[in-house]
Amino acid sequence: MKKFRKVLDGLSSSSPGGVASPSCGSAAGTPTAHAPTPQDIHVQETLVSENFQICKTVRHGFPYQPTCLAFDPVQKILAIGSRTGGIRILGRPGVDCYSQHESGAAVLQLQFLINEGALVTACADDTLHLWNLRQRRPAILHSLKFNRERITFCHLPFQSKWLYVGTERGNTHIVNIESFVLSGYVIMWNKAIELATKAHPGPVVHLSDSPKDEGKLLIGFESGTVVQWDLRAKKVDFRIYYDEAIHSVSWHHEGKQFMCSHSDGSLTMWNLRNTARPIQITYPHGKILKDGRKESCKPILKVEYKTSRNSEPYVIFSGGLSYDKSGGRRPTLTIMHGKAVTVLEMDHPIVEFLVLCDTPYSNEIQDPYAVVVLLEKDFIVVDLTQSNFPIFENPYPMDIHESPVTCTAYFAECPPDIIPILYSIGAKQKKTGYSHKEWPVSGGTWTLGSQTYPEIITFFEITLQMLYKLKTSKVFEKPKAGEGRAGELVEEDPYAVQMVSWCPHSRLFCVVGISAHVILYRFSKHDANTQIMSLEVRLQFDSEDVISPSEAENNPCFSDPSSHSPQPPGSPGSGTQDSLPCLKVKNRPVRMPPGYQAELVVQLQWVDGEPPQQITSLDINSAYGLLAFGNCNGLTVVDFLQKTILMCMGTLDLYGAADPYQRLTRSPRKNRQSTSDFCMRGLSHFYSDSKKRIRTSYQSLTELSDNQVSMDMERSKSPTSGNATHTHTLSPPNSLHRIVTSDQTESRENSFSRSRSSSVSSIDRDTKESVTTLQFGESYGRKGDALPTACLWVGTSLGVVLLLPISIPTEEEERMEEPITMGPSGTVLMLKGSVLRFAFLDCGGALIQSPYEVWRDPNGPEDPDRPRRRKLVNFSPSSSQEACSDGHLAVVCSEKQAKVILMPTQAVLFTHNITESSFLLRADVVSVCNSVCLACFCANGHIMTLRYTVCLSHPNHDSGH
Repeated sequence: MKKFRKVLDGLSSSSPGGVASPSCGSAAGTPTAHAPTPQDIHVQETLVSENFQICKTVRHGFPYQPTCLAFDPVQKILAIGSRTGGIRILGRPGVDCYSQHESGAAVLQLQFLINEGALVTACADDTLHLWNLRQRRPAILHSLKFNRERITFCHLPFQSKWLYVGTERGNTHIVNIESFVLSGYVIMWNKAIELATKAHPGPVVHLSDSPKDEGKLLIGFESGTVVQWDLRAKKVDFRIYYDEAIHSVSWHHEGKQFMCSHSDGSLTMWNLRNTARPIQITYPHGKILKDGRKESCKPILKVEYKTSRNSEPYVIFSGGLSYDKSGGRRPTLTIMHGKAVTVLEMDHPIVEFLVLCDTPYSNEIQDPYAVVVLLEKDFIVVDLTQSNFPIFENPYPMDIHESPVTCTAYFAECPPDIIPILYSIGAKQKKTGYSHKEWPVSGGTWTLGSQTYPEIITFFEITLQMLYKLKTSKVFEKPKAGEGRAGELVEEDPYAVQMVSWCPHSRLFCVVGISAHVILYRFSKHDANTQIMSLEVRLQFDSEDVISPSEAENNPCFSDPSSHSPQPPGSPGSGTQDSLPCLKVKNRPVRMPPGYQAELVVQLQWVDGEPPQQITSLDINSAYGLLAFGNCNGLTVVDFLQKTILMCMGTLDLYGAADPYQRLTRSPRKNRQSTSDFCMRGLSHFYSDSKKRIRTSYQSLTELSDNQVSMDMERSKSPTSGNATHTHTLSPPNSLHRIVTSDQTESRENSFSRSRSSSVSSIDRDTKESVTTLQFGESYGRKGDALPTACLWVGTSLGVVLLLPISIPTEEEERMEEPITMGPSGTVLMLKGSVLRFAFLDCGGALIQSPYEVWRDPNGPEDPDRPRRRKLVNFSPSSSQEACSDGHLAVVCSEKQAKVILMPTQAVLFTHNITESSFLLRADVVSVCNSVCLACFCANGHIMTLRYTVCLSHPNHDSGH
């Protein structure tokens, strides 16, 4: 578990010296001695390009295009080959290793050197490879290339040093497994068949040694010919000819009989005493029709004939269904045990299957106990020891795509106890229909010396492990046919997850759904029987409601909220017919098992026949007890401790009196479109539309060329104005630092300005402004603030950053009863493109984490003598920068630009245009090697890392870098 956590932390791990130190107490800040100036700041940068080398960490998911399968019955490990040359080795849960052929050729067949820690692979480029599995990473020891013949089948008997290789020409070659060279012994096809037979028997499709005599080799040809070759005498013992093509052969353990599967869906049993004709011909899924004709069947691709000590033999095969029955039916695996015939339907086509037995010796009673089935997109193991043949629960993280993946998130530096507790809770989640026995593939180990015998194979690979599963649909009532509006909103799943926010320290988990809802979960180790609280929000806003600046000049900012603000639930004028959410929350007490338990659901309502717009941003803070989310209409802040809506505002109201745009009135629409025209898009359209929205957000701004008004108020905050010369750098690690003086900076700022046009052509332009990112944290809401306070940073699709200070009662009793106050501060910061990310650094360049509440179990036992109280943790700036520890740096990144802003002065220390030809999809500030960098994922497929170095000098000193 410790090793697993290190990989999860990845690049985000840092030493204590590089992270702001925590201090327990209230979320409020501490007094400041003086506001820092740019000259006080010195960030020591240590990042170099070598810190960003690509390295392999974790490979997750089902093997892409699997081709073959092998099993070591002694080591109890599996190997899966793929069409792209990959090999996946699986053992006990957690043992998962991946290797790759450099050629990329498809792996046709795998053969374990049983209990020897080695593996033979036969590839489509007609090359054999011998892999060593006894080292840290599996590696190829030897390779053997066939130049004139194509490899079709390989066989390696148990404890043998000879590998038999069949080819497309019908010849069989023998390879010494120790030296991995051809022995020179070749069984030519024309020697194997009768001299009088002129027809070529076809490729070799089967090779196996007789269980009774390892010196006898059974060779199966595609045409239907089977030959037993005496290796010592170099001659044929017998030949079998059959009219149907052979696909596979399987011996009885006594070596007196064998079974063949054929292309007509038949199984034939042959006895070595009389090889003239089969002793039995069966069509397991074919019947004789009324006219006497045999029902035509599909080929039986593989058959396994296994004997059992205490029961009838098992005949297990894939395929063979009749063509008439197979229409619309899924691929099947058939298990014949005595007179009982069981057909198991699969979700995907069967690539290969293996029967797991207790013994590796082919001449002993097999006693099969499981069947491993490799499907095109899945991997299952069937329990043969139970009459209903249940499958084992797969412990490998083979596939997370039980439903379409709509959201991913990464969390590093989690508390050390969170992973074990999630794993233990997740392991206890109720699962039905699975076998109760232990997973049969139990080989491999993580550490040396943990086993009593030295042959155990040790793996050092790290894989992702499924810890816990949560279904949001359990919060809601199942909609009845024709009831509710969820069916009108999305074509796929109305419960699909779009966004998540998780606080590992407080174990709060927040989920945004496609049906415009937010669910808040709390973690508990105890089950509970509680009722889920529900809040409904009316957050609808039309651009034609915008008032011009001239109309609002003499009016206070919030004089008439109803004119263009979303109306709270139950407000006058809200029709009861439309004031409905998309889904119905369960209104009865719900039993919740240990784990994440739903506490609160916030839903947006329909308004005037229009559905709520999808939520575009989310953040939660456990210390403040606040949850914030926004969409293209506005912002909602919820106090989840008091279960009340704290704020519900349109985007325009967030500006206060500092709106930099000229908002103009628009003529009302003549006719409202039908409800169906305004329905939310389905998941299939959501992603493409999101990209279009991001891509055009910047273009829509730069196209507004009429009546431009430069943003002088932003440049006036820049420390570069004046006589002092400063040096700022924000550059990729592989490029030279660029020294930027004040005049360069000024021209770049002048090249960008925004305004809303007053021309007639732009009157009908859409002026909706989405809330694209939110961040709670300790900051300075206004320039003159002497103390950092709780703030909500808001970023919009028009590149605007707004600060909303929050006043929170400090005493716990007051916090649960007294109202919280918050509102726009008038602070407006500007960037190019939609705002993507905020991060806060102290003046030494270390990340400042947001305050959080220490987790306490909400359903834990109460102590009457010591009532439970909230324990808050707040992060203060590092002590090494005492001279300027009262302020902090804010890093703001948009889809086009990054800025570093000094708080509380709001001076823009540096501006960097990240990309001009493309746009960013994702950005984050992360810790790397005790420093921080801005990591960006661009729409053109590039990943860029930008580091911030600032060395600001006084006017009388030379600028340094």
